[in-house]
Amino acid sequence: MRTSNALLILIFSVFSGSSLWFSSNAVLTQLAFAIPNTSFDVSDVTSAVQFGFIIGTLSFSLLNISDRFPAGRIFLISSLLGSLSNALIVIAPLNDTTLLVSRCLTGFFLAGIYPVAVKISALWSQQTLGRALGHIVGALVIGTAFPHIITSLDLALNWQWVIISASSLSILGGLLVGFAIPEKSNAKRTPHHEGKALLNIFKSKDFRASASGYFGHMWELYTLWAFIPIILSIYIARAGVDLNIPLWSFLIIASGGIGCSIGGMISSKFGSARVAYYQLAISGLCCIAFPLMLSSPPLVFLLYLIIWGITIVGDSPQFSTMNAKTAPIEIVGSAITLVICFGFGLTIISLHVFDFLMNHYSLELAVSLMSIGPLLGLYALHPLKVKNPSFS
Repeated sequence: MRTSNALLILIFSVFSGSSLWFSSNAVLTQLAFAIPNTSFDVSDVTSAVQFGFIIGTLSFSLLNISDRFPAGRIFLISSLLGSLSNALIVIAPLNDTTLLVSRCLTGFFLAGIYPVAVKISALWSQQTLGRALGHIVGALVIGTAFPHIITSLDLALNWQWVIISASSLSILGGLLVGFAIPEKSNAKRTPHHEGKALLNIFKSKDFRASASGYFGHMWELYTLWAFIPIILSIYIARAGVDLNIPLWSFLIIASGGIGCSIGGMISSKFGSARVAYYQLAISGLCCIAFPLMLSSPPLVFLLYLIIWGITIVGDSPQFSTMNAKTAPIEIVGSAITLVICFGFGLTIISLHVFDFLMNHYSLELAVSLMSIGPLLGLYALHPLKVKNPSFS
């Protein structure tokens, strides 16, 4: 099979599997009515997925799953089990516990979709990894936004069909990777990881700079994605306008696919560090400008959110590329997985900090303080951008 064909299949399959990520968020209002006396909110539901993903990536790393077994088989099984976990709220009696368990299990099996897709991409595109990861992460972004577009369509569908649509897509994507892409990974029955080496990875200044920039990026990313419907609803109430919230939630989140793909294409010329640095800077400026933009006309406000959507995740594939290039070659997979675990752990803190600030102070303060992540990330990344020509 040609590399381009394999990557096209992989891109579609990552899109399909990623549709599981925010499937419940897209129908949160309907779920609130369907569950009597519910106590959950958007931060709880999103954090459950993030927590499951953290446990999943950590488990996959410690058990060396990605290196011990064929990557395509892992992707297939994870897609099938992830789709079943996502559909649990349709199959089982619906209550708060079922919802949170379903979200946590879905996050766990997503650990066998996105990170494994990165590995498969690296096997097929070793010389153009930055560009390939730009398209892969772009597919993840659009897949994450996909349930919102299903919700926005005037199809008279209830929330169960949104969940079933996401699960069905995940199954299709898993089958394509499992049976249509030839296996290129070399499965090794290694007994354990080099644990001591893994503990020392942050002693490398270059890896520490890249990973710290990634942490700053993660502080704002999932918080914006989770709360964008609420941000839009507050703007509508204040401005007195009528907007299709699910449609615009989809467009704002999915626009990040543009940033990922364009960033990947220009990274070979300008370097991953430079591309990541400037996208992170623009995203941080969007956080700071939010109080002013919240009183702007609808077209200006929506354009501003689209620009933020493009840049808030456009740096992600370049951070993955830099982490891969700066990690010790003998433990690169485990090192990247560990950074992902820490990054998603930060998202849980960020989600609840944002929720607290929004409910007890103001939305403007909550969004403005999201800039702490990008600012610290820029500070950490700057030495790598300046020092190392291969990344700038």
